[in-house]
Amino acid sequence: MLVPLSWLQEFAALPKSATPEKISDAFVRVGFEVEGFTVTGKEITGPIVIGKVKSIEEITEFKKPIRYVELDCKEKKPRFVICGATNFVVGDLVVVALPGSVLPGGFAISARETYGKTSNGMICSTKELGLSDESEGILTLAKGAAKIGDDAFEVLELNDVIFDIAVNPDRGYALSIRGLAREIAGAFAVKYIDPALTAKAAKLRAKASAGKVVKAKISDGKDADVMYLRTLANFDPKAASPLWLRRRIEKCGMRSISLAVDVTNYVMLELGQPLHAFDAAKIAGTLKVSRASKATKFATLDGQERTVTAADLLISDDKKVLALAGTMGGLDSEVTESTTALAIEAIRFNSVAIAKNARNHKLSTEASRRFERGVDPELAEIASLRATSLLVDLGGADYVGVATAGKVPAKRSILLDPQFPGEILGYAITSATVSKQLKSVGCGVVAAAGKKLKVSVPSWRPDLEEAIDLVEEIARTIGFDSIPSLLPPRPVSTGLTQTQARQRKVGALLADLGLYEVQTYPFVSEATMKVFNYTGERAATYRIANPMADDAPLLRTHLIPGLVQAAERNLGRGARGFGLFEIGSIFRKTIAESAAPVISTSVRPSEAVIKKLYAGVPPQHQHVGGVLVGAAEAEGWQGKERNYSWSDAISFALKIIESTGLTATVVRSDFAPWHPERCAELQVNGKAVAHAGELHPRIIAAHGLPERASAFVVNLSALPETGVIRAQAITTMPVAVQDLALVVDGSVAAGEVMATLREGAGELLESIELFDRYDQLGEGKISLAFTLRFRAADRTLTTAEVSALRETAATLAAKRHGAVVRSA
Repeated sequence: MLVPLSWLQEFAALPKSATPEKISDAFVRVGFEVEGFTVTGKEITGPIVIGKVKSIEEITEFKKPIRYVELDCKEKKPRFVICGATNFVVGDLVVVALPGSVLPGGFAISARETYGKTSNGMICSTKELGLSDESEGILTLAKGAAKIGDDAFEVLELNDVIFDIAVNPDRGYALSIRGLAREIAGAFAVKYIDPALTAKAAKLRAKASAGKVVKAKISDGKDADVMYLRTLANFDPKAASPLWLRRRIEKCGMRSISLAVDVTNYVMLELGQPLHAFDAAKIAGTLKVSRASKATKFATLDGQERTVTAADLLISDDKKVLALAGTMGGLDSEVTESTTALAIEAIRFNSVAIAKNARNHKLSTEASRRFERGVDPELAEIASLRATSLLVDLGGADYVGVATAGKVPAKRSILLDPQFPGEILGYAITSATVSKQLKSVGCGVVAAAGKKLKVSVPSWRPDLEEAIDLVEEIARTIGFDSIPSLLPPRPVSTGLTQTQARQRKVGALLADLGLYEVQTYPFVSEATMKVFNYTGERAATYRIANPMADDAPLLRTHLIPGLVQAAERNLGRGARGFGLFEIGSIFRKTIAESAAPVISTSVRPSEAVIKKLYAGVPPQHQHVGGVLVGAAEAEGWQGKERNYSWSDAISFALKIIESTGLTATVVRSDFAPWHPERCAELQVNGKAVAHAGELHPRIIAAHGLPERASAFVVNLSALPETGVIRAQAITTMPVAVQDLALVVDGSVAAGEVMATLREGAGELLESIELFDRYDQLGEGKISLAFTLRFRAADRTLTTAEVSALRETAATLAAKRHGAVVRSA
């Protein structure tokens, strides 16, 4: 919101030492973000005065209209200037820049010869004075707005400071001079004058004979609390907005339109209550807050024809729709140059209803932004009274009377222990300070039973609901920077849990192996689920109510889609051979959605409430996944290029499991999104915990990945917890190595054979490794070659012992898998 300092100073007695920088810092200190400030008038120097047009000579021999204008600037003799604008007449008051003055942009004014005449100065537009970015011609002042020869700096209030303040959604009251003046007065601890109290004190005498009061009605109390509708008659439609009013709304970023509209905008900026002026002659019967009974078309003030339905909150009469409630008026009831009867509407709408109006019609306005954030319910009466008084004074209108509907909600109060703020903030705060700070934001504070304080919540602060909210206000007004930075007492940390330690260890392992860690969004599209062939339980997930992107409304059930998309993106940016990994949660819909309970923050929730809260949170398993694309080893003097293959994916998955102190068994699998013939399942204690292999050709083609791109996923949550891993004793005895090649059917998994050999070789087997697989034997046979390492802790094994162990292992493999020892 744009806020002029001159207007703030009318209600907050800021000290003379308060520079724009100090004021900005004070706003920030009490919780507002100051985007910046602009010092107006600093680019203008020299004599700029108010002049009166005495005569106009039209010069017609040029292509564009040129005028030679005689001006009375209260000097010894008239002044003549050349001007190309035509929007002024003899008798108008204008702003004249005299020779020697400098306008914004370094535009120096001097007497000069042009169009065969001497131009001794310049008549200024609002753009030339830096008052606006656009200009419709020369700036003219209303009769009586200033005297001839007056200093234009004072008349136009050119010297000012405009602050650009960002207001948080829960601070709707601050979208007004009233609210911000209260905040800055509290920040400087100076006197504050509430403009609402001044406006409420105004006296209006109704003239019933001047016309008929328009009736008011709220059809549903859920849509609006209170409504004030004041009727005026004999309004002068030609009455212009006074300069002071125009300048104030212009400084706040709004343009002057007409007196009736300017007054409603002025009061909205001053007090924070949006108003709307209707042409009372165009209202048929009662003006009411209602919803459309059927789809209806009507035109808003921006000239757009809109279709309203029962989902929209409207202002209508007995025959037609007149406005989109709290958002924008309609053309059918617009105040025009012939309007003489006005109906000034002030309503406190339901904020959610107005937010829906704005979003349904993609129409965010100054009014809707205020209603969405919440408007003081007591302002409907006061703001309508303020606007009516101004229209009576400035537009010559007669006040006919007021119609009301609904009522102002009862005020709320909160019991506060004066020790509670200090306990929360971590340092001592006296009861007197608590009362002082709460009063500075508009709260009423009185003593209550039990040494507590009864805090009356101001009507403009619906966000203050509990004691903890009051603590935030106290901290904010004291200044967060004044709160000591002390660490709260905590028990000695127990360190990382086994799950946390495991995740860190796995991440470090994969990074050490040359993979790059990424973080992908946990959102996927339905199309992605189909491409990756997730079905059944693996496709059961949750739909996000308000997704970041409309094309990705589902929570992921697997890490691979995000990793594949990340690989595709990196390939498109020039990367070639690389491996990516991610550690993150996946989401499976194993329980139905349920509404989360609303939990108070003033007291600790009961165990039953906590249990219910966690019961509604679906399980979120931790997975680690990786994608391997392109070259694993680049071609060089050491050898040829080697691409990643599905065996690399299996190796990474095995290393992850082994790093946790567990041993996995590798078995064949056919599991989406992997290639049906090149997919392995890794089991721990007979339970599947991981899958790895080559990605399905359909996925590789869909995402433009290199051939044989592979992937792995390990379910970290499924890995059983292990005790402390203790290093084995280092023996000095030599190792005995035996190689064993077995011929088996091609359908037999190498992992199964390896497990059998390990069992048959006995306790002296230190390790076993598959070092060769040959599949060119024919007849569906393959050869698997293993290296077996034997070692005893207390002696050197003899050749006979080692050979016997080798034969025992081979015999067991022959019995279980039909393996035959290969001799050549």
